[in-house]
Amino acid sequence: MAAELLATCWTSAGAVRPRDEPEVSPIPVEERVRAVAAGGWAGIGLAQGDLEVVAATIGIEDLARQIRTAGLRYVEVELLTDWWLDAALWRPRWELLTAAATTLGAGTVKLGTAFGEPVADLGPFVEPARILAREAADLGFRLALEPLPFALVGSLPQGAELARRVDHPAFGLCVDAWHVFRAGTSLKALAACLTPGLVVNVELNDADPEPIGTLFEDTRDRRRYPGEGSFDLPGFVDVLSTAGFTGPWGVEMLSDEHRGLPLEEALRRARDSTLSLLEPRDPGDDQMTPDRMA
Repeated sequence: MAAELLATCWTSAGAVRPRDEPEVSPIPVEERVRAVAAGGWAGIGLAQGDLEVVAATIGIEDLARQIRTAGLRYVEVELLTDWWLDAALWRPRWELLTAAATTLGAGTVKLGTAFGEPVADLGPFVEPARILAREAADLGFRLALEPLPFALVGSLPQGAELARRVDHPAFGLCVDAWHVFRAGTSLKALAACLTPGLVVNVELNDADPEPIGTLFEDTRDRRRYPGEGSFDLPGFVDVLSTAGFTGPWGVEMLSDEHRGLPLEEALRRARDSTLSLLEPRDPGDDQMTPDRMA
């Protein structure tokens, strides 16, 4: 059976970057839905800025109808930050994201933390995350925290420790290849921190051997298509598969190159490169070797 792929929000967003003002795709959402479905993807991701536009124009219910008509089976929405701080800072965004998730049938809402040095004490995040997880469970979706090497929760092992302390089935992790490898997390360490059911979603991408500019600039502007960079993505996929993840496999492309392509071509390149990575290998290649796990 062919792998099912989900085009995460930036993969179909066109010429817009994280932290742009406004952080809104210039491509109408209707066009994005059609192009993703026509390109052979199984799902689509949508970001807060675009959902705000949808809510103020065609409405979330009409978008849900378009997604169903297009035949897309998976939806994810993102991104909630500041969720451990005063509710006035984030509750309106949470209400938008939860309304979108429930109406669109999204299985996942992604969480982030603030940029900065990874914290030494996860304590302030535990109870706020548990409260959100309870709300998410009641509404029928899961939360996926995405650790970033330049954020307060800076690595997958640290994110896994937070999830262990939250101890709620609706709270798990988004495992992004770029953030794993750029954080210096080995595949052995990644495998060791993943427990059954912890991985909510996975994002595939690639990169040059060394960052160009800051880590944020590198992740926003310099990613490579899966299999076209330096990451050990076959080993990464093996670790996630062993941990029980079965898909859909998200593809998150953020690069000047990708944003400069017509939407259909950008989606085709992202899909074809990822499927080449995920297609079955010879049985002898499926064994995790010691050097791959190092």
